[in-house]
Amino acid sequence: MTLGELAEVLGEPPAPEGTWEREAVYVSAAALRRRLPPEPLAERISALPGVDRVEAEPNGFLRIIVREPGELLESLPRPELPEPAWPDFPRTWDNPGFVVRYAHARTCAVRRWADQLRVPVTGFRPELLGDPHDRLVLRVLAELPGRLGSRDPGWEAYLLRLALAYHDAHEHAPAVPVGDEPPAPVHTARVRLAETVGGIIAGPDRL
Repeated sequence: MTLGELAEVLGEPPAPEGTWEREAVYVSAAALRRRLPPEPLAERISALPGVDRVEAEPNGFLRIIVREPGELLESLPRPELPEPAWPDFPRTWDNPGFVVRYAHARTCAVRRWADQLRVPVTGFRPELLGDPHDRLVLRVLAELPGRLGSRDPGWEAYLLRLALAYHDAHEHAPAVPVGDEPPAPVHTARVRLAETVGGIIAGPDRL
């Protein structure tokens, strides 16, 4: 199931909820907004491949638990977001401009290293993005469709959160083999994740 398929049934993008460390949850008020009983809509969503279960809350909201959150990378739009007017210096972690631009530079480095280490570019398996650090990046990425349709998307705060999540994943869930480790499907999945982040966050290829 892609996020686009879920949004098509709901009539709007769902919003991610929680940390996604253990389960990937979306919530939606689509039934309320369309003045529909939540149960029939929940049944339609339950029939989508990749949906683990759907819970109709007493308040009319739907909680949608998906099996493989990494599948959102298959349909996530990569818009050209406005780059905030953050200063280039100081290049320290106290400067959000550095944090965001360095995250983009790291994603570019991952692509170069992946080419050098011959990490396969095909064979993406979303289920391999199961490390908590990978899932946190996915959780932040899942906000993108909803923010694109918002009148007040809060891009500065969003880009900083995405960059920080990616830095943690880059350091604790490496996208390329370490030492004598051979390339594996998990590296292909993480390179795909890095490329997605790099396509959203603007910055130089090297910093």
